[in-house]
Amino acid sequence: MGEIKDYEQGSFPPWSRIPSLKEMTAEAGVDFDQFILLLQLGYTTGQIAQNLQISENTAMSLKEHFFKYGISSVIGGD
Repeated sequence: MGEIKDYEQGSFPPWSRIPSLKEMTAEAGVDFDQFILLLQLGYTTGQIAQNLQISENTAMSLKEHFFKYGISSVIGGD
């Protein structure tokens, strides 16, 4: 076995390089829990936009973010 380096021990603090979905929904004026519920119910982008009274582009961006990154994207050594 080789020598364990500091960077291999999970000594880096976690951080996020992109905003969380909760931050993004707040910025868009969307209730986070309602958005998640609509995703869970399988609503289309158009239905999400209509229910939350946002543009389809905003709904699509939030939905794509969720499916690509999940609720948040934390990166770190721990």
